[in-house]
Amino acid sequence: MNILGIETSCDETAASIVKDGRWIRSSVVSSSLGEHKKYGGIIPEIASRRQLEAINIVVRRASLEAHCGLPRLDAIAVTRAPGLIGSLLVGLSFARALSFTLRKPLIEIDHVQAHLYAPFLTDAVKEKAAAGRPGLPTIGLIVSGGHTSLYLIKSWTDFKLLGKTRDDAAGEAFDKVARILNLGYPGGPVIDRMARHVSDHPLAFNCAELPGTYDFSFSGIKTAILYYHQKNKNQDNTQKTHIVHAFQESVVSILVKKCLAACRDFKSHSLIVGGGVAANSRLRQALGEAAISRGIKVFFPPLNLCMDNAAMVAGIAYHRLKN
Repeated sequence: MNILGIETSCDETAASIVKDGRWIRSSVVSSSLGEHKKYGGIIPEIASRRQLEAINIVVRRASLEAHCGLPRLDAIAVTRAPGLIGSLLVGLSFARALSFTLRKPLIEIDHVQAHLYAPFLTDAVKEKAAAGRPGLPTIGLIVSGGHTSLYLIKSWTDFKLLGKTRDDAAGEAFDKVARILNLGYPGGPVIDRMARHVSDHPLAFNCAELPGTYDFSFSGIKTAILYYHQKNKNQDNTQKTHIVHAFQESVVSILVKKCLAACRDFKSHSLIVGGGVAANSRLRQALGEAAISRGIKVFFPPLNLCMDNAAMVAGIAYHRLKN
């Protein structure tokens, strides 16, 4: 079964054809990120205009790379929500028109749930990489610029929300801290790179614990860093490195703590992580090490599937269509 996935929830325009919910036959992503950098964040109007220009080209290229003509598709999947309303309308309108024209089933997908499916995908020419995928039920962590949530995943049609951020998402906090320190946008990659140069330092910031819940809060640590920065305006790049290291360690620590607590409470021996912040090297290291000591297997997507893509949309749609 070949399903075309379309993803336009933020600044990317993506299309992918996935076979049987597992094998990626093609994955094409066009991003307008470069146009947003000078503004320090995503400008919705720019994003949706670029998606209008790119979507037809991206879908055709995905079809060509998969050697699968559009009439040969079994279904079309598209991100329904959450996301930027203008961007979502571009993808939804295109997918609905294509579904109507080709007389193919249309499956509308939750963007957050799709991210948690990314570790199940593999390149069609590397089938051995598919071994060792987690079974269900499992715990899922989505951690990105717009979302930080924990789920109990009973099946690919049954998600139970356990906890979520009460304010900023983790990725949003990375971007805002980078803006405070004049490090550029997006903040996640630059903070990850800078923090690698610090092995240990006494400077520390704390995230809210919110005991008794699986919820997160990252606005407090962002504010603490803002006040610290204002008191030390003449700091050099070395001091900035210490700040981002302390920030990243605190964010990673609370993510690890909540994930392990959920796995313990729901007796899960596996954990799935998805979203843009899943590409963070420190999170991968710390969560992997902590999980091993507790007999828990952690599954991260390949780095290219941590970011918004259409393969995850097509992949999870396979299970919806089967049902």
